[in-house]
Amino acid sequence: MDMNFTYLAIGAMIAGAILLFFGSKQRTADGEWSSGLQWGYLLVMVGIFGILSAGFGWSFTAILLTFTLLTGVLWLWAKKSRKDKTIPDNNHFRDYMAGFFPIIAVVFVLRTFVAEPFQIPSSSMRPGLVKGDFILVNKFIYGIRIPVLNSVLIPTGKVERGDVAVFNYPVQPQVNYIKRIVGISGDVVEYKNKVLTVNGIVENDTLKGEYQYADDFNPQHSLSSQMYGSQFGEREFHVLKDEDAPAVHMPTLRQYLSREMPKYNYHDGSNDLKRYCDFAEDGSSFKCTVPEGKYFAMGDNRDNSADSRYWGFVNDNLIVGKAFFIWLNLGDMGRVGNSIR
Repeated sequence: MDMNFTYLAIGAMIAGAILLFFGSKQRTADGEWSSGLQWGYLLVMVGIFGILSAGFGWSFTAILLTFTLLTGVLWLWAKKSRKDKTIPDNNHFRDYMAGFFPIIAVVFVLRTFVAEPFQIPSSSMRPGLVKGDFILVNKFIYGIRIPVLNSVLIPTGKVERGDVAVFNYPVQPQVNYIKRIVGISGDVVEYKNKVLTVNGIVENDTLKGEYQYADDFNPQHSLSSQMYGSQFGEREFHVLKDEDAPAVHMPTLRQYLSREMPKYNYHDGSNDLKRYCDFAEDGSSFKCTVPEGKYFAMGDNRDNSADSRYWGFVNDNLIVGKAFFIWLNLGDMGRVGNSIR
């Protein structure tokens, strides 16, 4: 998929370069640059974005910051070079690219420091969040963070147990994941016989009945789980459990621990599990002590979620923000406006 996207991006950049080379470099009668020139610059920018994202694994924030800085420099250059403001700038590169700066700068500030949209990619957070939900993520609730580095510059709040958080997937950071934070630094997290305990306090689960949903990989096939009302501290939400599934799927865990998934760029997550966690050989339980500066995350769809049980803890500098609002679901408009618990 990434390679296909990279090829498309290269194709867009080549098409844009051709339009720039052969397009008219003169303004039209209405004072605008030719459509060929405008499309050429747009396609080149789209191509560069795609290559940096899919080809080099840059995050969207890093690309947006780069575009903001580049167009900002051109905007300042355009401002200083025009002595007479009534005469249009005849440098098409400077004039056209500088025009992007205000728009890109606003998007960068809003997306980096205020809120970021995110689409739910799987059923790992059912029943609260379903595949296809478009949600908003509060970016400043966990602190104003330095772009790209993502370390906290100005503290405004802390990640709390029970929060539904979006974060960079620890073993493939260019991908965003969403899970519920069940353990923060210093917590002892235990999941035994499908019962979650944190620091000796048991999550209170009450059976609500059967819950059916479409398989992510085969929508024609229906899956069934038991739905529980869960009380976790002061939080109340729902979780799903499959009666016959173990607390941990040991074959999957062994794959991660032995690093048998070559498409991922591993950090120290698997070593963290070996160092801070104990797993029962039959997969019936695990017990972990969350290290400093990290979090333990689990999906609400407990037996259909790749989470901290398998790939390790979430570093604080991978945190994106707190999910709080569903703003769109094209398949079920009735979900629009729901808050995230």
